[in-house]
Amino acid sequence: MSTPLLLAQLLDDAAVFPPGSATLSDAVAAHREHRRAWYAQLVGPLLVPASQLPDLGPLLAEGEDLAVGVIADGPAADCFATPPAGVRTVQVEAAMARRGEDPSPAVHDFLHRVRDSGVRGYAEIPLAWGLLAALDVLAQARATGLPVSAKFRTGGLAAELFPTPMELAAVIIACHERELPFKLTAGLHHAIRHTDPETGFTHHGFLNVLAAACAAAEGVEVTEVAGLLATTQPLTLIEAVRSRRTHQRPLWVGFGTCSIPEPLADLQKLGLLDGRA
Repeated sequence: MSTPLLLAQLLDDAAVFPPGSATLSDAVAAHREHRRAWYAQLVGPLLVPASQLPDLGPLLAEGEDLAVGVIADGPAADCFATPPAGVRTVQVEAAMARRGEDPSPAVHDFLHRVRDSGVRGYAEIPLAWGLLAALDVLAQARATGLPVSAKFRTGGLAAELFPTPMELAAVIIACHERELPFKLTAGLHHAIRHTDPETGFTHHGFLNVLAAACAAAEGVEVTEVAGLLATTQPLTLIEAVRSRRTHQRPLWVGFGTCSIPEPLADLQKLGLLDGRA
């Protein structure tokens, strides 16, 4: 069955990353199944750490073509290494700085490498000092035709790594104002905003983000965007996105998830995706 355009390639397959932490072999096998499944259009590339990129070669069948996103787990330059036969690097992602550090030097270096390689790049910018200046640089580079976008972290192992609804809304609005697409990573485990009973951390919902991105693209105020990010009412979010199902997703490229079945099940339960269980 066809995936609504609004949801196409929403989920990058991050099975090898925590908390899933699948082996590379298991992740490749599962990704093959996702690519053959009825929901295949929902799934983006397999995400792999740069250090494991060479290990993919022996796992592929003869003639197989595997699209991957390479995530820096060392120097950003490692993301741009030549992949083994049968592997296509379709995007690279790298953190530009720690919180409190100036991301500008790393951003400029990253842009040079994206320009030389021609591969789509996502620069992960901390939601802290230097953010807006870095977004300006990315937007300027994108305006020249460079295939680069922003990436933000929406969770982690500490409470301060989870931005508030207003903080995330301000970032989404900032990207809209700069016509700069963005990716998100970490913490988006379910469709609706919720509190994890084990950690006590309140996680953003990916449906909240989808509704917020759609609203921001239509020019609504930051407080309304924050309200969509903060709500825990499924009907509010379903109503906000249902009429847009046949439209291309604005601003938000998508997010990496270590479990494709979890968001898939949420979308089916909410009536936003039809198909076999």
